[in-house]
Amino acid sequence: MYTSAKPYFYGTGRRKKSVARVRIVPGTGKITINKRDVDDYFGLETLKLIVNQPFSVTGTEGKYDIIALVNGGGISGQAGAIRHGLARALVASDAELKPALKAAGLLTRDPRMKERKKYGLKAARRAPQFSKR
Repeated sequence: MYTSAKPYFYGTGRRKKSVARVRIVPGTGKITINKRDVDDYFGLETLKLIVNQPFSVTGTEGKYDIIALVNGGGISGQAGAIRHGLARALVASDAELKPALKAAGLLTRDPRMKERKKYGLKAARRAPQFSKR
């Protein structure tokens, strides 16, 4: 875990199977995910935009450094989990940001999960091939 002498704000974000523990520290806007730079961790520009969305909604770009530890799921789910945790951490730092984040839907936990496989089927909804004879 990261140790920091500076005061920080914490938020936990979840999406699908991903869980992100996000700390924000007053700083210059540096983003560290699992001890790696955001550019190294997320190759796609769209995922970086997802992570930065709470900052753009609240107008706090470049005011905080992000230290995120995320595990589980795929990269898209992890980006969503970091976004959720970051939004929660911003509310912890300044309660006046809550209405803007809530209106943008960033404080809501996305409830969509993988559907379970059912018996008699090959997957959640995929049926075996049908043959008349």
